[in-house]
Amino acid sequence: MVRNETAKGSLAADSFNWKPQPVAGKIVKELVELFVGKIEFLQSLRRQLQQVTGTRLIDWIDHFELSTKLAEEFLPIGSLIDAGFAVIEKGTDRTVYKHAGGLFPVIVIADQSESRIGLKVESVVDFVATHQIQVDMKSIPNASKRIAMVAADQDFEFWVIEKHGIQCWETCIDEANHALQICQIQESFRLRNRHCKSNRDGFDNANESIDDAIERIGVDRACDLFFQCERIYWESRNHAARVQKARQDRLGLGWANHDHHTYRSSRESFADLISILEKLGFNCRERFYAGAEAGWGAQVLEQERCGIVVFADVDMSEEELAGDFAHEGFESRDELGTVGLWCALHGEAFLEAGMHHLECQFDYSAARNLLENNGVLSMDPFTDFAFLKQCFTNAEIWKVDEDRLETLVTQKSISKDEAEKFRVNGAVGSHLEILERNDGYKGFNQSGVSKIIAKTDPRKQETVID
Repeated sequence: MVRNETAKGSLAADSFNWKPQPVAGKIVKELVELFVGKIEFLQSLRRQLQQVTGTRLIDWIDHFELSTKLAEEFLPIGSLIDAGFAVIEKGTDRTVYKHAGGLFPVIVIADQSESRIGLKVESVVDFVATHQIQVDMKSIPNASKRIAMVAADQDFEFWVIEKHGIQCWETCIDEANHALQICQIQESFRLRNRHCKSNRDGFDNANESIDDAIERIGVDRACDLFFQCERIYWESRNHAARVQKARQDRLGLGWANHDHHTYRSSRESFADLISILEKLGFNCRERFYAGAEAGWGAQVLEQERCGIVVFADVDMSEEELAGDFAHEGFESRDELGTVGLWCALHGEAFLEAGMHHLECQFDYSAARNLLENNGVLSMDPFTDFAFLKQCFTNAEIWKVDEDRLETLVTQKSISKDEAEKFRVNGAVGSHLEILERNDGYKGFNQSGVSKIIAKTDPRKQETVID
């Protein structure tokens, strides 16, 4: 049995009954084809995305900005509303539409002659330098939003955009004094002490750094910067991540196609993890319970302004689902499930272990084939629907600290034989997850997730440390 419920204090349960949105999906696909048919550079980039990175152009689109004339001809307002888009901001010269029920680009209709398509990247400078495009970078380095027009044909323009806790239609405030602070805060996040004497010390240290960052640059920018550093740390510990990142950097893209970040937590530290995420601007979305046999649950959280989703996993029982486990936390217990054992072997994902996996949006088959050509194999898919496809790359195997093994044996959490197996072979660490979404589907395959979590239990691993 897999149950999907709503965390206390979050949105209504039916808000998370995610479904494919084929009507909205058709509109977005047609808009992409319209721009691709007009701009030759965009045609070439779409081919490169699939051949070099195993990704699709549609998954990199941040927004469309349509002239009133084009919208009247191509996209009647009624069709947008019928497809589920709603007005979220209306000004004298532009109206912004967003789809609440699916993952789609924002659509802006503006009183202007040009129509634009905006591609999201981690760094505009990286993109234009990689493609040797001459542009006038008017915004200051480290601004919360940087944009550049890289190609145009008549009234159709192709732009790239990087955003850091800001929406595409919003104007940056004066950030001239933020540049140095952002560099300092980034260093603080990169160098934070993940190997503390206790988890409590680790969370306290992180809270201090985050509080300082929020005071200096605001919640949204601090959140964006924090997760940029989290991806760097995870990448340093995962070979598949480094292979894929190199491919995406060949086109100047970075990790702007991230879908969600997954943390594994011990029962004792779960409430601390949720507290820090909420401090960074996250709200609780749906939560999972995978049944008594699986013995784990998860809270999904979203920071909407940053476009970041977190999947927080923890060992739990069905009885504990009835409470507000995200905020009340859990008592410790002797028995360790899949998630708890992983944390006991490697440490908290928020601290020394780093994320269990990052999931990005891909052309599912193309990405698997390209990675396999580079010696990175994938596990069997755990979701294979028309609207959602998912699989993990084979696990990175990590060496286990001797003190951790001795503690686990002393506590009788693992046997001496299991300890020797981990000592010699290492234990399952992190993954890259390959995902393809269609028709804007925003949810997760809960039964599939349950099965793959069981397969990542270190006690069931077959591979060994290099």
